[in-house]
Amino acid sequence: MAERDCRAIVTDLYAAYARRDFDWVAALIHDNIDWVIYAPMSVFPFAGPRRGRAAVLAAMAEIAKSFSLESYKPEVVLIDGARAALISNVSYRQRSTGRVLRLRIAGFLRLQDGRVTEYREFIDSFDAVEQALGRQLQL
Repeated sequence: MAERDCRAIVTDLYAAYARRDFDWVAALIHDNIDWVIYAPMSVFPFAGPRRGRAAVLAAMAEIAKSFSLESYKPEVVLIDGARAALISNVSYRQRSTGRVLRLRIAGFLRLQDGRVTEYREFIDSFDAVEQALGRQLQL
């Protein structure tokens, strides 16, 4: 896959997610995608590993139940062949409290045949938990 094609697909995927166009997101996800969001599942139950398009879309639906997306802006996009790495500035509004969580998310993708086959997402989970709970954690 040419880097130009990879960049176009990744740009399209993130734009579709930002506008909440899950039909288009689904079209860009491989049937057997290997997906992991690294975050504490006790606080963010949609986190953890998912396998397959249906499981990923179900996780996205879980996210939407708990949070409304305020903004999703990729700031750094690096492409190497069929792989991409992004750092995004993201804001979600927690539906239960109205609090806005502001996160920096690192995402790593691998593409094959024009679709995402692998996704890994990392956040500063300590900061995200404190924002979600609305208080500092005492250690």
